[in-house]
Amino acid sequence: MKSIVPLVFLMPLVACTQDPGFTGVSGVREATPAEVASCTYVSDIRSTPGAYGVLAGPAVKYARNRILADAREAGANTVVFDPVSPGAEIYQLHAVAYRC
Repeated sequence: MKSIVPLVFLMPLVACTQDPGFTGVSGVREATPAEVASCTYVSDIRSTPGAYGVLAGPAVKYARNRILADAREAGANTVVFDPVSPGAEIYQLHAVAYRC
């Protein structure tokens, strides 16, 4: 029974290492609107950060990575995020996914 206890505590850590929100996403790049002018529209994607204030930075990074993962799953390889004003609280992220 003792050998099972450490595994129970490690399971959430292993799950986090598989989550693209934490690990990042390969195969999808961020671009500007001008860079996707000749690309094919795939989808609009939205994500809401799960935390604000002191934890806003990691929460926004997680939400951006989730958008990149969703774009890849939809068949896109390029994403254009809506611009965000520096220092502004981010309550929702929006991006448009393209195949270039």
